[in-house]
Amino acid sequence: MRINADFKRRAIIEPGHYHWASSPQSGVERVMLDRVGAEKARATSIVRYAPDSSFTPHPHPGGEEILVLSGTFSEGGADYPAGWYLRNPPGSSHQPSSREGSVIFVKLQQMSANERDYVRIDTRDPAAWHQQAGREVCPLFSSLTEHVCLIRLAPGNVPFNGAVNGAELLLMSGSLILDGQTYESGSWMRFPVDDSASIHAGAQGAVLYLKTGHLADTTLEA
Repeated sequence: MRINADFKRRAIIEPGHYHWASSPQSGVERVMLDRVGAEKARATSIVRYAPDSSFTPHPHPGGEEILVLSGTFSEGGADYPAGWYLRNPPGSSHQPSSREGSVIFVKLQQMSANERDYVRIDTRDPAAWHQQAGREVCPLFSSLTEHVCLIRLAPGNVPFNGAVNGAELLLMSGSLILDGQTYESGSWMRFPVDDSASIHAGAQGAVLYLKTGHLADTTLEA
């Protein structure tokens, strides 16, 4: 299966264009944002758990990155309400579930093979945020090949300037204006290396997940 699998092209999916598809587990649906592979794939998705739904225990040989968008997501005996960021390294396994239901942003098989640490960050904690270049930033993960954070933008502020060294964002609240078009909360965007994106926050500002650097890998399929 190939969905937005040409990483040299810009890709955008707005919430009005979400296509919810059933997963192999009853009560769990997903919107496939990009995907290269069958059921075990390099994939970026928005996943929705119905109340009292769960997966059977399973491994993640390529690692898994999760941002909880709403409800409460659970794994390993711990509960993670909206705002929690999780990284489970390559070779990890878990049994995810949700008692009340939840929606999460998920990236699979996109980690460096030498990543070993588990990451758990509550982005609702004010101490996790700091000022950087005139905007509020919550750092989530950084390595030689990728940088991940949440950003709060004031109206008119930009997430990046000029040419982009490969970037991916999920708009969590507010709006973004890209090349004159307004995008609302829930929009996902991926910009290839050297894309020049004219983008700024709308009248109410914006909060977004931002990952950069990871698309510079020349082995990504096109």
